[in-house]
Amino acid sequence: MAYAVIKTGGKQYRIQEGDKLDVEKLDVAVDSEVQFDVLLVVDGDSMKIGAPTVEGASVTAKVINQYRGPKGVAFKFKRRKGFHKTIGFRRSLTTLQITSIAG
Repeated sequence: MAYAVIKTGGKQYRIQEGDKLDVEKLDVAVDSEVQFDVLLVVDGDSMKIGAPTVEGASVTAKVINQYRGPKGVAFKFKRRKGFHKTIGFRRSLTTLQITSIAG
């Protein structure tokens, strides 16, 4: 069971071949291929740790979808002052399908 750790959008993800994951928006078209540098590769008993990335290792993923996530709500309130304020936001996300882990 091989897995890898990649970094995108300021976050790190542990992935395997065939995984689907949602990451911060990537500026690429749907159905295109994306490659990521690998921070860690584990394949059975062998482990390669990068400093900062593993030489010769890469992860290829296919872009499945671009969408906006569910609405998050922030609410501010000050007691006895009649002040309340609601702020909403939606993150832009990209869905990826991991096709291969090389290295």
